Amino acid sequence: MKLIDILKNGKLSLSFEVFPPKTDSAFDSVKVATEKIAELHPSFMSVTYGAGGGTSRYTLEIAKRIKEEHNVPMLAHLTCVSSTRETVREKIREIKEAGIINVMALRGDLTPELASSDRSTWHYRHASELVRELKEINPDFCIGGACYPEIHPESKNQREDIKHLKEKVEAGCDFLTTQMFFDNNLLYNFLYKIREAGITVPIIPGIMPITNANQVEKAMKLSGSFMPQRFKSLVDKFGSAPRAMKQAGIAYATDQIIDLYANDITNVHVYSMNKPDVARKIQSNLSEIIK
Repeated sequence: MKLIDILKNGKLSLSFEVFPPKTDSAFDSVKVATEKIAELHPSFMSVTYGAGGGTSRYTLEIAKRIKEEHNVPMLAHLTCVSSTRETVREKIREIKEAGIINVMALRGDLTPELASSDRSTWHYRHASELVRELKEINPDFCIGGACYPEIHPESKNQREDIKHLKEKVEAGCDFLTTQMFFDNNLLYNFLYKIREAGITVPIIPGIMPITNANQVEKAMKLSGSFMPQRFKSLVDKFGSAPRAMKQAGIAYATDQIIDLYANDITNVHVYSMNKPDVARKIQSNLSEIIK
């Protein structure tokens, strides 16, 4: 099933993101975790691309297994940073052969080495180039892209960021998923600005449940997310008590999702970090809302 059909049906939906193992030895534990999340029957699941592409083969293996054994629509991530055109086209061929029609097209994170390298030699410098190639190779792909309510870290300002976002949509993106955020007002302001700019594709808010205090610094480093005082107070109060912090973090994420639904956002994506218990609890908290 194409995700665009889910996103436009008007029903409230909840989806989860999982990631492949970083090492071959971790595959079995990741397999178990992702299948437990699939057993929750979310509206769809996404599988991220292996870090640096090293274990990227597991992205498709996990996606195909969940799709076939649990009948959950799948979204497979694909990155292109520093990859050759031949490598990317081979990955696209593998995606088609796996029967996956939903693809999250991303440039990919820049390592320090890549950031300082000569980008003029790259076959792909922007995600929009990957989006365009995916559409050219298979017009039937349903393609997603990333967006940043708080501005992409490499953009000079939000106006420039939205300009590039529009280019990505015009290249063929069917929908966009946001980077994590912890203040819903940032999303609402972002939505107003992109709609004014003529970007009309569905936007899926990405919510990250922070279940331990160590995640806070990582989240800020990864996305530059603004941490509202309400959230900081939560971490200050419960951060040293792991079980309390986990419960509080799940409650905070649930509250964000309820507010989004109440403000006519119909689709929410949870960065569940391969934690079936967290995914299950959030879904349970919303059971009467999304049933």
